[in-house]
Amino acid sequence: MTRPRRALACAVAAVALLALTACTAPGPMPTPSTSGTSSAEPSPTPTPDPEPVFDGTAADNQGYFDLVNRELIAAGGALNGPAFVDNLVAHGYPRESMEVTPDKTAIGEPADNVVFSIRFGETCLLGQWGNIGYTSLVSEVLATGRCLIGTPRPA
Repeated sequence: MTRPRRALACAVAAVALLALTACTAPGPMPTPSTSGTSSAEPSPTPTPDPEPVFDGTAADNQGYFDLVNRELIAAGGALNGPAFVDNLVAHGYPRESMEVTPDKTAIGEPADNVVFSIRFGETCLLGQWGNIGYTSLVSEVLATGRCLIGTPRPA
């Protein structure tokens, strides 16, 4: 290759490189630094504890039901059907609206889980404690007019 051709090839390459560089997106614009100042984020407003709605539905009471049951669990002690029922009664719920499953199996062993419920009109609030931890749910009253399947024991 002759010297003029090499110079021309280098010039074309330089122009191409310059053209490609001009086509790339610019980097992000720097933002001004505010060193020495801090912007404190507002602290979240604490949400109040749920309250019972004795004349409401199961859904209206689920937050309070969960709070009361979780407090009992955190306190330790006996965590069986009578403990949950007595605790709910102590917090204002009527015992006659409650059902609870047996604490013992048919062969006398402790049940893996205990289920307890409160009926609110045509809805039920069910709680379960045992080998799965604690959970609750809202359900419609069963066709039997009760909240639990099977033979619950007196609450």
